[in-house]
Amino acid sequence: MLKSMTGFGRSVKEIDRGQVTVEMRAVNHRFSEVNMRLPRQLFFIEDRLKKTIAAKIQRGKVDAYVNIAGQDLGGRELQVDWELFNRYYETFERMAEKTVAAEAFPIDRLLLHDEVVTVKETEDISAELVTAVEEVTAEAAEHLAEMREHEGAELCADIKRRLDTFEGLMSRMHSLSPDVQAAYRDRLQRRMEELLAEFGETDEQRLMTEVAVHAEKTDFQEELTRMDSHVKQFRDILQSTEPVGRKLDFLMQELNREVNTIGSKAGHLEVNQLVVEMKAELEKIREQIQNVE
Repeated sequence: MLKSMTGFGRSVKEIDRGQVTVEMRAVNHRFSEVNMRLPRQLFFIEDRLKKTIAAKIQRGKVDAYVNIAGQDLGGRELQVDWELFNRYYETFERMAEKTVAAEAFPIDRLLLHDEVVTVKETEDISAELVTAVEEVTAEAAEHLAEMREHEGAELCADIKRRLDTFEGLMSRMHSLSPDVQAAYRDRLQRRMEELLAEFGETDEQRLMTEVAVHAEKTDFQEELTRMDSHVKQFRDILQSTEPVGRKLDFLMQELNREVNTIGSKAGHLEVNQLVVEMKAELEKIREQIQNVE
């Protein structure tokens, strides 16, 4: 079953004095990449959360956001360096003894002195909160995976419809192949006969050999046979449960190469029209494959 690389997942859980919300969005990417945005106090479980998401995502870029509402994740407290404070105070007293107009000890100024008073952030993360964040992340990742599977099923159905159209064009090209060869041989032989009439006799056996050689160069039956094989492989891969985006992209390149070769060989109006239509269908399929995991 195909999976899309794009999708959205969200989950919410109420906890004591708060609410945990996790949202994640996935977009196309060559490899697997998970980025987390979460409160600083939860950085210590970031790797665990990433592994939970990565277990559901084998290819694509995921941005996940963890939000905690209604709960104070950390507090602040003031710490005083009393030894340094006492030194300031003793120095102030000695200075006051030597001056007539001494002011009161400037405690308010020392409160702003970052060597005397410092602000320390405290972290008090409960086990309940950690468990809730991990559970909600797992649920959001599951919802994301479900959406990717749903979109993948739609991609698969569209690709199959376009493959049907492409195979219809191939079938028409198969039926044209003998006529194209016959028409080319007749046209080349008439031209050779005209040259014989104009310039005199030549080796007829050699003439026929040249006709056969040039006719062989315009034969695109081998390309059609390889395309049949590629399309069969394509359909088989669509049934795989593994990530197949890169395999499908490779087959698209091969199909495009065969179609281009036929276009350069045939020199036939109807075949060339079919080549244009086939390339258009392949391009539409290629665009869809860019979204496949």
